[in-house]
Amino acid sequence: MFRPALFQCVSMCCINHKEAHTGLPDQCVAMDESGIRKRKESQNGSTDLTKDNKEVVKAIALQKDVGLLSGICLIVGTMIGSGIFISPKSVLLYSGAVGPCLLIWTACGVLSTLGALCYAELGTMITKSGGEYPYLMEAFGSIVAYLYSWTTIMVLKPSSFAIITLSFAEYASTPFYPGCSPPLIVTKCLAAAAILVITSINCLSVKLASYVQNFFTAAKLLIILVIVVAGIVMLAQGKTENFSNSFDGTTTSFGAIGLAFYNGLWAYDGWNQLNFITEELKNPFRNLPLAIVIGIPLVTVCYVLVNVAYFTVMTTTELLLSPAVAVTFGDRVLYPASWIVPLFVVFSTFGSANGSCFTAGRLVYASGREGHMVKILSYINVKRYTPAPALIFNGVLAIFYTIPADINTLINYFSFAQWFFYGLTALALIVMRFTRKNLDRPVKIPVVLAGIMVLVSCYLVLAPIIDKPELEYLYCTIFIFSGLILYYPFVYRKVNWGRKIMRPITMHLQLLMDVAPPEKTE
Repeated sequence: MFRPALFQCVSMCCINHKEAHTGLPDQCVAMDESGIRKRKESQNGSTDLTKDNKEVVKAIALQKDVGLLSGICLIVGTMIGSGIFISPKSVLLYSGAVGPCLLIWTACGVLSTLGALCYAELGTMITKSGGEYPYLMEAFGSIVAYLYSWTTIMVLKPSSFAIITLSFAEYASTPFYPGCSPPLIVTKCLAAAAILVITSINCLSVKLASYVQNFFTAAKLLIILVIVVAGIVMLAQGKTENFSNSFDGTTTSFGAIGLAFYNGLWAYDGWNQLNFITEELKNPFRNLPLAIVIGIPLVTVCYVLVNVAYFTVMTTTELLLSPAVAVTFGDRVLYPASWIVPLFVVFSTFGSANGSCFTAGRLVYASGREGHMVKILSYINVKRYTPAPALIFNGVLAIFYTIPADINTLINYFSFAQWFFYGLTALALIVMRFTRKNLDRPVKIPVVLAGIMVLVSCYLVLAPIIDKPELEYLYCTIFIFSGLILYYPFVYRKVNWGRKIMRPITMHLQLLMDVAPPEKTE
């Protein structure tokens, strides 16, 4: 049985596609120096053509296919997913009133921007894909980076992918079951089908995945614009009664405010997505910070205005009782064209799921490349230049995560672990100001911003635990550190029997998926 143990196997042989079609294992030899040299020359702009098909040969590596527009669409498209259509209820429930609800949405946008600015410095200083992973590796060493990759690859990324596709399935199936909720089996099967489709798109082509992301980002911005304009019209007509005495009933619970931030920040989650694909970003020193500065404030403005629009037609009680806030808004304001809201919400969640899959595969790839996951997960398809094994692995795990129910519980525990690592990454920025002074920093932010992120992360991690201790938080912590059980034999000691087990598995998977180890292009 294939286990996600972190075996450090020997670097397997590189298979070119002609050898893969012959199916001869004894032909699995390392690519000779001339082949590598030809690929490197072609990457550096050589006009040498192959004899067979007269096409330029590329290095077997992730290609720089993502420009500024696609980078902005990745950030905006991943952030605006299901959260703004599901989480408004939870933010209002835990904040207690309209006023603090809107303030929390705004504060979440500010926090996301602060965090993204920290990541802009880190991403232009260490231009490696994998999000937080290379930054934690550089600042704290292999063990901390390994624990991050273990937790994120095995739980956080695939569960996030599953949550978004479940939201997609809910909205997509609701019109076919008027007057009642869709059967659970239908929702779960549709979510699994969406995971398969999205994973297939990302395995086929990076450019295709980018085009899909750009299209669905445009679609979700369109429905956001429709809701915001409708809200402005309602305000102009005098629908302001829900904004009078807007702070009555505000909660004062330490933990409840933390949970309100959890659910708001879930809607904003995705502000760090561009750091996962730094190696595929054209001119990252310019495009990474620029995409962040454009994308996140845009999302913040959209979210606050959308919530204002909701409150123009729904009281706090009505909003809390609504099974789907955006759909209820459409029924009241946009009838008879209210059907466009659930349709565009389906588009929105699909696009967000595509962005989540796109970036998750790069973390799995980076972890496999460093030896913290099995080596086959770092291999690249020799024809399509996509990290197909990593994407498939993430998709399979996500399908398993669609089996449990209760999205809100998943959101709460997802945020608990995620913000622990966000805080640790902000701390890494502070640490490297002292331990890595020699590194070039094209973007340099005031260190106090990183300090604020560390403090906020500590609050978001500790507040719910102090306010309402639950065993689930202990289970989460135990799971994070349980990865050390696998780290010692398979990563640190590199046991021989682990290599012997993985060698034939890796070879057959190479032949099956037509993949090879990535070549160094620098």
